[in-house]
Amino acid sequence: MSVLLQIVADTTVQAVQTGQEAMAKISVWGLLGKGGVLMYPLYFLLILAIFMFFERFLAIRKASRIDGNFMHVIRENILSGNVQAARNLARTTDSPVARIIEKGLRRVGKPIDVIEKSMESVGRLELYNMEKNLNILSLIAGIAPMFGFLGTIVGMIQLFFEINSTGNFELSVIAGGIYVKMITSGTGLVIGLIAYIMHNYLATQVDKTANKMEIASTEFIDILQEPTR
Repeated sequence: MSVLLQIVADTTVQAVQTGQEAMAKISVWGLLGKGGVLMYPLYFLLILAIFMFFERFLAIRKASRIDGNFMHVIRENILSGNVQAARNLARTTDSPVARIIEKGLRRVGKPIDVIEKSMESVGRLELYNMEKNLNILSLIAGIAPMFGFLGTIVGMIQLFFEINSTGNFELSVIAGGIYVKMITSGTGLVIGLIAYIMHNYLATQVDKTANKMEIASTEFIDILQEPTR
């Protein structure tokens, strides 16, 4: 009896060691390599999401930069009656806020509502330029998990077709085939989550820049209503 127990124990230890060795040999790249053909569209979506994020991140960061003294200098020039100097400053400053103010300076002398509408039109255009291509990140966040599920479904169909053809119903074969086919689902979900986080982060930065534009526009209208020196 003791000999039998010893054999069982040795067999169990060997099985555990074999399983541990197999798990040690499995790497992330090895798993991804088993995902099948539909992994390539997922790789493309990931690369596209990263590219669009950094492209929009740099563009939005550039748009959000504005000299802290910009509005102060504009105010001083307007109140002193030197509107042309204010226009020159706004024209040579590369930022959405400066372009909005420059549009307003072009309309100086007209009714306030006309000035406000012209500035709002420029503001909408600048906002559109900042939000451009953000919808691509939103699209990737939505379709990447779908591609992953599609890959899993196709893989499961292939797996059950092979089982039906060969008649091999061993649990190890079925389990091994299932975990391999689910790689695409996991990859798609991860890529979708990354794209979703990227999109929301950039959308937040756009909102912050839009607030700066609105504050500057309001300040400019207030300056126009102040008495000149």
